[in-house]
Amino acid sequence: MNQDYIIPNNWSIIEEGFDASRVESSESLFSIGNGAMGQRANFEEHYSGKTFQGSYIAGVYYPDKTRVGWWKNGYPEYFAKVLNAPSWIGIDVIINGEQLDLYACKKVEGFRRELNMKEGWLSRNFIATLQNNTVVQVESKRFLSLDLDELGAIQYSVKPAKGDVEIIFQPYLSSGITNKDTNWDDKFWDTMQVHQEDRQAFIQAKTMKTDFHTCTYMETQLFLNEKEVTLQPSVKTTDTSISFSYKCEIKANETFTIHKFGGYTVDRNHKKAELVSAAKSVLKTAVSLGFNTLLETQKQAWANIWDMADITIQGDVKAQQGIRFNIFQLNQTYLGKDSRLNIGPKGFTGEKYGGSTYWDTEAYCIPFYMATKNQQVAKTLLEYRYHHLERAIENAKKLGFKNGAALYPMVTMNGEECHNEWEITFEEIHRNGAIAFAIYNYHRYTGDYSYITEKGLEVLIAIARFWQQRATFSIDKNMYVVLGVTGPNEYENNINNNFYTNYLAQWCINYALENINKIKTEYPSDYTRIMNKVRLSESELKDWKSVADTMYFPYSEKYQVYLQQDGFLDKELITVADLDKSQRPINQKWSWDRILRSPYIKQADTLQGFYFFEEHFSTEELERHFDFYEPFTVHESSLSPCVHSIQAAKLDRMEQAYTFYLRTSRLDLDDYNHEVHEGLHTTSMAGTWMSIVEGFGGMRVKNNTLSFTPKIPNQWQGYSFKVNFRNHILKVSVNQNQSNFELISGDLLEILVNNKSLVLQKKQLQTLS
Repeated sequence: MNQDYIIPNNWSIIEEGFDASRVESSESLFSIGNGAMGQRANFEEHYSGKTFQGSYIAGVYYPDKTRVGWWKNGYPEYFAKVLNAPSWIGIDVIINGEQLDLYACKKVEGFRRELNMKEGWLSRNFIATLQNNTVVQVESKRFLSLDLDELGAIQYSVKPAKGDVEIIFQPYLSSGITNKDTNWDDKFWDTMQVHQEDRQAFIQAKTMKTDFHTCTYMETQLFLNEKEVTLQPSVKTTDTSISFSYKCEIKANETFTIHKFGGYTVDRNHKKAELVSAAKSVLKTAVSLGFNTLLETQKQAWANIWDMADITIQGDVKAQQGIRFNIFQLNQTYLGKDSRLNIGPKGFTGEKYGGSTYWDTEAYCIPFYMATKNQQVAKTLLEYRYHHLERAIENAKKLGFKNGAALYPMVTMNGEECHNEWEITFEEIHRNGAIAFAIYNYHRYTGDYSYITEKGLEVLIAIARFWQQRATFSIDKNMYVVLGVTGPNEYENNINNNFYTNYLAQWCINYALENINKIKTEYPSDYTRIMNKVRLSESELKDWKSVADTMYFPYSEKYQVYLQQDGFLDKELITVADLDKSQRPINQKWSWDRILRSPYIKQADTLQGFYFFEEHFSTEELERHFDFYEPFTVHESSLSPCVHSIQAAKLDRMEQAYTFYLRTSRLDLDDYNHEVHEGLHTTSMAGTWMSIVEGFGGMRVKNNTLSFTPKIPNQWQGYSFKVNFRNHILKVSVNQNQSNFELISGDLLEILVNNKSLVLQKKQLQTLS
């Protein structure tokens, strides 16, 4: 049974009614972020019930020593932990001597929480009856500024329902925090200094081992009935906290309000000695502008994002809410401002899957950022991997590879591998192929070849070297094989000849060779520079080509399909439809060895290859493989439904495509996998965008030309989206009767619609029935 308490709404995520059992799920769903920091939707006031407290700073992590029973050569030394940072949002509220605590209240009425995605703020309203029978109405609103990305702002108001009430606001900072995700229960933070200056407070803290220095800060303003008042606080400090206490006698129906400004300055962006002064500078700006002006600026910043990134859906509120939630969370997580950052699988919403970078970025996120931002944002994501090339070479060297072969990490913060399940760390090597494919995909979409000449070819060469060395020549088959791998289907470990992995290995080598020849001919100075650096010989290129030309792909003549791996047909091929529903999800019900022996597929695997290399296969081949593999797929990865939605749409199976779309778009809102309390599935959210644009819209790039084959689910009246293709902004609108194409900016643009040429002029609408 999926959860269904989120109220359908086009622009907001809304929860009505307080239910303590939903608190942790809502803390994930209502999370906010601005690309530089983020926080779960924890209450500002004290809460004694079950809660998952979390505030996070982009790029700040802890290398938690690997915990395994049996150490294996090549294991990473640590598993990177996304760090719960010192908290700045807290405001204890004391009413007539009793602490406001929703878990302990006699009664909570009118509870309503809203995450306004259009304007980028989180609000909460409720009427609480305390144990001392005092009744108060509480309203809060907060946001993390997109423009001043070191700053967050809170407006918190309390209004007594009757009688005079003594209210004490106690805004505080605390570095006495712990991580939910820890291997050894280590202490992750050292608090260096706690101090105040007038209405400002600062906690300077640094991470253990990684030595990131931070300053957590706050300043407050107080208002009685919207008129600012000055109250002298009492101050309390401990080794890890500081709080101000403001007391005020309030009459019935008067409103006591606190504005709290806070956030982080970090030595990633400032000198260590200047963190406090940098915080003061942010606070000066915040206080001078005030909460309301900052909020208006926030609304405009989000309006600018939505102008390009929005997807509209008419006639299906749940589908509309789902896609906007996904687009909103992606933009809260990564905006492309800092080339040192990447897109963590949980974003700023939880600690699971420690690390900031998986292959998800290259396979799923880059298409979204290429089309909804300018191409520099996607290029920045590619450059992130180039900056980690030397580390990728070191990672491969630890596993016995040589001569500049690179194995990019499965999980990383700084280029080092920090994932320590052996079947993933050592065997899920297809990640290398996703990184090469992203370079190809970027060039295919943007037409910009400069990245390949400047940086990309070095990455492609190092990856090709890895594949050539990783392949084994089988005397029995007289072909090259790839042994001991895990494909995208992580429900099969240590298998041989995973079709997707072998296909990527062949393609990566051929793509590297193609670009070497192109640069040799067309960019001779770049060619000379690169060859001097990588020391590539003709004999090595022949070795590559030998592997690529004689790569083995397991195939079933009986089913006329490529096999996911050599032994797939040895399994008991019982489809998901014939699996007792009580056994789902199998990753929570079955032992691991039972899963490994089963035919069940966690996510698109062979079909992932058909998604990446669609043009290499006929529609009939896709249909055959889809019909064979999808019935065994349990979709217990967030990355699975989007690929299947896109392929179902291509096959004109619109009901199936729609079902998969709804699952990917509402994966977290409806908690399909019963794990949303741990955080959101941020990187898979880009797949939701792809489901509409590439699935229903049928967007592809064919021979340097943007191409569409628009389709629409029966459940929708219409949908629209914009894409930025080579500095042309194009709006596509589809309804049940026709498709409209409008060039918003840029010169003439020729596109293909259902394989027919259509020339667009600026501001001219073209309609096709």
